Amino acid sequence: MPMPWTYRHASKEWRAILDDLKSRMGLVSDNSAYTALDGVLQVFRRHLTAQQGLDFASVLPSVQRAVFVAAWRVEGEPLPFDDRSAMTREVTEIRKNHNLTPDNAIEAAASTLRRDVNKEDFERVLTRLPEGAGQFWHMDAADPRYISPRIF
Repeated sequence: MPMPWTYRHASKEWRAILDDLKSRMGLVSDNSAYTALDGVLQVFRRHLTAQQGLDFASVLPSVQRAVFVAAWRVEGEPLPFDDRSAMTREVTEIRKNHNLTPDNAIEAAASTLRRDVNKEDFERVLTRLPEGAGQFWHMDAADPRYISPRIF
């Protein structure tokens, strides 16, 4: 079996993801883009069981997958999903004193992520996750370039 593209080109893929996030969020540093993405992924995984999280992670690009599972302490029951504004507040509470995460962080992460995953695999996994998971990653894209595939 050939090595998956996401492993062979992880640095190139991650660089494109960071640049995309910075552009969509109006951020200037890689650190700010990483912090925003990490917050979005941490909040999402709080609403999943460990198995659901691993299923979701399996369709992510390699570095996003690593960020998603890094330091995950699987304790207690998953939280129920809430509306986008409540979920965004949850994201901005992570690293509260060192966080420049904008209000469009979830939508920006969703559009960036959707450019770098296999759409069929991603949607298949979302349908197996709790109610609200699909809405978390939903985005309204007037311009198809915002979700056009970069890798596949």
